Amino acid sequence: MDGVMTYNSSKVKIALGTHAVTGYAEDSFVVIEPISGGVTSKSGCDGETVRSVDPNERFTVKLALLASSPTHKFLLNKYRQDKQDGSGIFPILINDLTGNEKFSASKAWVTKLPAKTNGMQSNNKEWTLETGQAATAYE
Repeated sequence: MDGVMTYNSSKVKIALGTHAVTGYAEDSFVVIEPISGGVTSKSGCDGETVRSVDPNERFTVKLALLASSPTHKFLLNKYRQDKQDGSGIFPILINDLTGNEKFSASKAWVTKLPAKTNGMQSNNKEWTLETGQAATAYE
């Protein structure tokens, strides 16, 4: 192998239940961050150290979308369902088809509505989601 990798943003596919996300923003369109503390440590006065492993595998997912994206309607409906009766949960799958990066969770939900922004040009909207326990695979 010659060590050359190719990334193609159009090969990153995001599914929210049966809804295929379209209308990605022009730059960073998805950010996946762990909610847990990972591995933390604490030292006592005598220098002894103990490590704690957080088994939490929950994540925050931020989706940046063009203002014209049909995904806004899907996410808004899910948010409203959750506020009304708690039924706004959906599975999430993010798959980079050019590599081995994959993220999935059987339960995800919208935590809040995106900020409203108006200007001379159309602006992106950023949705914040949280997940239950998730599975990640990185190359």
